[in-house]
Amino acid sequence: MGVNSEFAPITAADDVIRAHLESAEIPALLMAVAHLTGDVSFLGDYSGPSGWLTLPQGGLTPEQQSAARELALRALVRHRDGGSVAPPPPGPELLHAITSWAMGEDAEELLPLIAEEVTAPGADPKAPGWNLRDLAPDSDIRVGIIGAGMSGLLAAHRLAQAGVPFEIYEKNSDVGGTWFANRYPGCRVDVPSHLYSYSFATRTDWPEYFCTQDVLLDYFRDVAKRFGLYDHIRFGTEVREAAWDEERGRWSLALDTPDGPERVECTVLVSAVGQLSRPSLPAIPGRDTFRGPAFHSARWDHSVELAGRRVGVIGTGASAFQFIPEIAEETAELRVFQRTPPWLRPTPHYHEPVPPGARWLFEHVPYYADWYRFWLFAPGLRGVLEAWIVDRAYPPTERAVSALNEKMRVALTRALESQLTDAPELLPGVLPRYPVGAKRVLRDNGSWISTLKRDDVTLVSDAIEEITPTGVTTADGRHHELDVLVYGTGFEASRFLMPMKVTGRDGVDLHTMWGGSARAYLGLTIPGFPNLFCLYGPNTNLSGQGGSIFYFSECGTTYLLDALRLLLTGGHRSLEPRREVYEEYNARVDEANAERAWGFSSVSNWTFDRAAGRSAQNWPFTTLEYWTRTRRVRPGEYHLR
Repeated sequence: MGVNSEFAPITAADDVIRAHLESAEIPALLMAVAHLTGDVSFLGDYSGPSGWLTLPQGGLTPEQQSAARELALRALVRHRDGGSVAPPPPGPELLHAITSWAMGEDAEELLPLIAEEVTAPGADPKAPGWNLRDLAPDSDIRVGIIGAGMSGLLAAHRLAQAGVPFEIYEKNSDVGGTWFANRYPGCRVDVPSHLYSYSFATRTDWPEYFCTQDVLLDYFRDVAKRFGLYDHIRFGTEVREAAWDEERGRWSLALDTPDGPERVECTVLVSAVGQLSRPSLPAIPGRDTFRGPAFHSARWDHSVELAGRRVGVIGTGASAFQFIPEIAEETAELRVFQRTPPWLRPTPHYHEPVPPGARWLFEHVPYYADWYRFWLFAPGLRGVLEAWIVDRAYPPTERAVSALNEKMRVALTRALESQLTDAPELLPGVLPRYPVGAKRVLRDNGSWISTLKRDDVTLVSDAIEEITPTGVTTADGRHHELDVLVYGTGFEASRFLMPMKVTGRDGVDLHTMWGGSARAYLGLTIPGFPNLFCLYGPNTNLSGQGGSIFYFSECGTTYLLDALRLLLTGGHRSLEPRREVYEEYNARVDEANAERAWGFSSVSNWTFDRAAGRSAQNWPFTTLEYWTRTRRVRPGEYHLR
């Protein structure tokens, strides 16, 4: 699988190496050469790599790219002829020079974070630095984990490394979470595959740049198998209730299992249920009257034949954006009911396989995979978030919230217009009228617009009045006759931990306390709910700030393990955040979210609750801040009992 393996020695001839270099990501290649040789002097000849708008090869000219390949060829030939001895990870000075070049500015404050990402093969700098048998061998600690998706498996692996007993409760029949549940046509990740993985189980042989659901599910299965996690998972088991017993210092869990109801206990409870687990169906009049097959994309009914039938799709979010081009190839007629169009980020290689040359580089060039991963990660560390921040002096409007936001709007508009020179009549229906970043920006390789151009596909932007037994009626009075109806309407992302009932200290109900808008300190802990930790919890969703949700969950898991260390070393029974710390933190989060594109704009989106006036999903600050704040638990912020 190419996971955390040693660098393979180079034995290829010069012309073979040169051929492989044609598939290189040049900025990553230049960083790898600087690392391999220890020489950064040549980087000044390659100024101009740029970030989020992803100009091909970082905006480097064809001449620069050609010169970079020749430079790399000479370095790799010397490496080969010298016995393929790889250097150690870069020291602070070399790391500083390389990363500052890549980011176009001084990266000194980021160096501790980046040093965790460019490591020797097999290294695991995020592993817990303690073990239960050494710290508190007589402890009766036991952790219950709800969910065997990305965050649940991550927490389980780190607990296993620390020797802490745990059990996972998973309602599905296998691991994978959202990648087990979502099996609609065209389902794939929209974060680069080389970022969408655990730091302790990176892959160098992903078959595609953005892999499909089946590949991702196999990845999770492989991780669970290789690290012995299957032995700790109870499948087909759903946690119905969780209640804190103050007298006993335990969480009591009511389970629905294949053998009937059951009760179990744990000292620490980890919620790893995710935000994208329960489908959301729109409250449209007549929804239950439709006589034909109707289903949500997250519960795709593969028994329904779409070939030759009139199909309607409600929604043009991330899932619909993927499956609509797929099903358009077989439907007789496809009607796409759109509320608001998405902004599209040009990604020509979105459906492309990783070529053999690139896979060779990942395996053979020391640290090339790490630098490639960093290159994907870097724009989000600085640059992207800045474009979402409202500049009140600009002034912000529903067109753009800042000058940088306007620059992005212009670039993405031009990219969209370039696809519609032969169909300009479609432009008003597909060009967003809200700031870039107010809704999720989707990856685009041209398949969306080409699908909408088809004679048998109709984009309907009029609001839906009602669903009838035979189709959909829109606000213009037109009735659209349909045979099949598919909902691409997203998830109940704001309903954290639902439908589970969670009762904390003094009988307080968590959902009542939240009042429909979830909050947690650092997205992890909640006052009045001792020893409860949420992974991918409130306000930990990224909006382009760098990496993937894997990264934030790894930060949260580092914090979880440090909290357990604090409990064990101090002989404490429980910990929970102080109310004032929780309140001050969430006030700051809410204030910042209101000053981001998704909070400023009036356009509907799943990350901002207009009724509550806040976002329960998005993290509005930098990746560096979250990494810094989750390195260690600050005891003064907690009640330790």
